[in-house]
Amino acid sequence: MPRSGQILENALEAVGNTPLIRLSKIAQHEGLKCNLLGKVEYMSAGGSVKDRIAKAMVEAAEKEGKLIPGKSVVIEPTSGNTGIGLAMACAIKGYSVIITLPNKMSLEKEASLRALGAEVVRTPTEAAWDSPESHIGVALTLQKEIPYGIILDQYRNLNNPLAHELTTGPEIIEAVTITPSTAARPSSGKVDVMIASAGTGGTVTGIARAIKKTHNPDCIVVAVDPIGSVLALPETLNTDNGIPYVVEGIGYDFIPEVLSREPGLIDSWLKTSDEQAFEAVRVLMRTEGLLVGGSSGSALTATMRWLKETKEGRRIAQTEGANVVILLPDGIRNYMSKPWFLKMTMEAEPSPLAGVIAKIMKPATKNGVTVKPHINGVKKVINGISSMGMGEGMQ
Repeated sequence: MPRSGQILENALEAVGNTPLIRLSKIAQHEGLKCNLLGKVEYMSAGGSVKDRIAKAMVEAAEKEGKLIPGKSVVIEPTSGNTGIGLAMACAIKGYSVIITLPNKMSLEKEASLRALGAEVVRTPTEAAWDSPESHIGVALTLQKEIPYGIILDQYRNLNNPLAHELTTGPEIIEAVTITPSTAARPSSGKVDVMIASAGTGGTVTGIARAIKKTHNPDCIVVAVDPIGSVLALPETLNTDNGIPYVVEGIGYDFIPEVLSREPGLIDSWLKTSDEQAFEAVRVLMRTEGLLVGGSSGSALTATMRWLKETKEGRRIAQTEGANVVILLPDGIRNYMSKPWFLKMTMEAEPSPLAGVIAKIMKPATKNGVTVKPHINGVKKVINGISSMGMGEGMQ
């Protein structure tokens, strides 16, 4: 794939090659001696880690003759990011796209999809995956009725994990191995721990295969699943399955085929709550300047729990040079109208400068200049979004 500095043929060549960034301020605050590293996927062309699988699935289907220029209609059930990646790829390649999207998913995702030329069909969030009313069921119905309709099927398509085995994993390995170990910044020269949230499971499966098969078989891989989902092992972790959760893009009510259950590939699972995820998002934004989405918060909060609550984690946390990599799947672009984000930003504790600004601007407030938004107004906006069925409300 072309590197920066070269002229790219199109936006698909800007998929991947995302940076691995030190999360040094968080590590210092938490008393960690290990290197805490974030793989920042919102810097990919379409804004998420799912760009990679969208590109891989489309290009594989073309090679196999499954996509016919000028005729094929790509139909895909998705929580949004895979759809955006597919819409981007199909806009470039000239295919029509229909995305089926649960109501829970953000307005921004739908807007991005429509901007890229996709048709969007909303489906009930509460519908079980095998219901004809679910995003999967509706996609199947559309495929049957639309000539040349094709579902690339991220839940079963082996190009999903393969994309990460061939790109995301090797990028992480390369960044870690070519960065020199110094007295100031020691490094083991290998990926010691890899932590990623799971949706379809293709990301964590593919990265784990790349690292364990070609780089470090002793790497510890930790997968993250939201409370309310059923992906985690052992199954006893999923005692709260079926409980609605707000975080988007991870967790499911079924086990996708691309999520490997191969013994020894994923070493352990952790469950996280919405509250933990969104607080971790705030930390990533305020301390590291990274405008990440909710699933990145899930990954960070799980990382800190693993480093503090497990025997092996505590050992790694205090090992200078150990490299702990966290996959940060997407950015905040898709969630800026979500109640959890509005609440986080509008009800944040004021900075020390707030008082200074208020004092300076006090005379201007008489002329209609607003210094601080009224929280009741923010609540009205949030509850308005919630009443549309696309938000979680504000208590």
